[in-house]
Amino acid sequence: MISAVALFSGGLDSSLAIKIIQLQGIKVIGLHFTTPFCTRSGSACHRVAHQLGIELRNIPLGENFLAIVEDPPHGYGKNLNPCIDCRILMLKKAKQLMADLGGSFIITGEVLNQRPMTQNWKALFEIERQAGLEGLIERPLSARLLPETIPQQKGWVDRERLLAIQGRSRKKQFELARQFRIEEYSTPAGGCLLTDPIFCGKVRDLIEHNQLTLEEVVLLRLGRHFRLGPEAKLIVGRNEKENLSLLHLIRPDDIKLEPLQVKGPIAILRGRSDPQSILLAARIVARYSDQKDEMVRIEVRDHKKKSEIAVNPITDEEINPIRL
Repeated sequence: MISAVALFSGGLDSSLAIKIIQLQGIKVIGLHFTTPFCTRSGSACHRVAHQLGIELRNIPLGENFLAIVEDPPHGYGKNLNPCIDCRILMLKKAKQLMADLGGSFIITGEVLNQRPMTQNWKALFEIERQAGLEGLIERPLSARLLPETIPQQKGWVDRERLLAIQGRSRKKQFELARQFRIEEYSTPAGGCLLTDPIFCGKVRDLIEHNQLTLEEVVLLRLGRHFRLGPEAKLIVGRNEKENLSLLHLIRPDDIKLEPLQVKGPIAILRGRSDPQSILLAARIVARYSDQKDEMVRIEVRDHKKKSEIAVNPITDEEINPIRL
């Protein structure tokens, strides 16, 4: 029995691509790649995989992906999304796994000209070439508009049973979903925080200060962020849930700040800090406490000792230039 591996996002296009190939008697194993910037739920993806009746492997892309974000050979999209290089990395990993899993080719849900950066004719085949997969990627939704693949040449896949969809309209895909009774799938928009301009400002700050690590990316999802100096950064919790999360992420060399006697946020001061940075951090914490217009006592604790300082909350004019 011929087998294939599929790049599976949990979305409609990849679900349809898998279903079309399954209907030709081919076994499909799904590969769900995640990056530190993914927003989609892994459990939702598993539900869709169960609906399709496929085995699903979760493949995290860690430090290798951060290196691409820092310096993408093919550049960024509208924000900090290195879509072409991300796709190449996924396909290279898929090629390695294909051999281990006994697959003969790779399936994707790509639609010709649906995404301007990665799904135009030139990009599709440049990505395929750089991944070392020329002729081995089957794109069932647009296959009849594209050159014949090796699976088609060898008779594993019947080209006439594939589709000729192109462009951004998803009308045909929704019709197919009803036909195949595919009821659960992720929405097509979103999925990657690197397309969010506000979040990208925080990522760009880490890149500029040579601090882009997996640990720091986790922190980016929490709290308000402030750049206090070249090596000093403050993260302030926005609610009780984030305060608890920050407590679990404190490192031995971090400084923890929180208001005394009034309700307020937990904050982490990370990096090389001097008395001026600590004072500034305390004033920021005071601003987000329940006592915004008076002197606030702030506890400052590091791995050796704790102390208290009384500060006035920082003003709008002072805080805006350092807010990320």
